[in-house]
Amino acid sequence: MKNAISILILIIILSSCNSEKKQNSIEGTWRLISAETTEKDSTFSTFNPKTKMIKIINDTHFAFFNHDLNNGKDSINAVFFGGGGKYTLKDSIYTENLEYFNNRPWENNKFEFVVKIQNDTLIQEGIEKLEKLGINRIITEKYVREK
Repeated sequence: MKNAISILILIIILSSCNSEKKQNSIEGTWRLISAETTEKDSTFSTFNPKTKMIKIINDTHFAFFNHDLNNGKDSINAVFFGGGGKYTLKDSIYTENLEYFNNRPWENNKFEFVVKIQNDTLIQEGIEKLEKLGINRIITEKYVREK
């Protein structure tokens, strides 16, 4: 009987540690809730409340998708884009290797971010720099974990 109780307590402890690890893990599906860009001396919001963007991260790859909330019916404001590739995470340094993107000149570039998870929020900040496209900006994105 004592062994059964000890095993049950051990299972409960291991289960609680596992769910805490999952909660603090970068893996999952995340919905963008805010986005800011800083270029030169200007900081501005790039979040569009008329679209929905998600980022899906598994143990080796990431993907992101963004589309308008009007199902593409308003051809002037219709939006869809997506991309993805492999990533690495070392401590809080998250590096995306963008292998696929509908804006092809962005492909085959690396983007390094500092990430932090607070409760159900993922905050990602880093530099998007593409010399050939004249892009050099700091972005800050906040995502909430999808249930």
